[in-house]
Amino acid sequence: MKYLYLVNYWVPFPSSEYGGLIAVVAENDNQCHDVLIDWRDECESSYDDRIQENVYKATRLMLSNEEDEEIGIVDSFLT
Repeated sequence: MKYLYLVNYWVPFPSSEYGGLIAVVAENDNQCHDVLIDWRDECESSYDDRIQENVYKATRLMLSNEEDEEIGIVDSFLT
């Protein structure tokens, strides 16, 4: 089973002025976390401890055509 995770951006102000939202297709929280770790910019690594908490708080939507969806980032909006 795959889910669409809507994860709030974890980098605080002033590094991220207004935050953002990242849409991730993943099978579970751990996979979503790993996708986000691989995706994030290396200069943001000091905030890695915030990613898992935001994954747990994320809205999850079950995908009906999960075979068609690849694991990974679908879209993002960051400030």
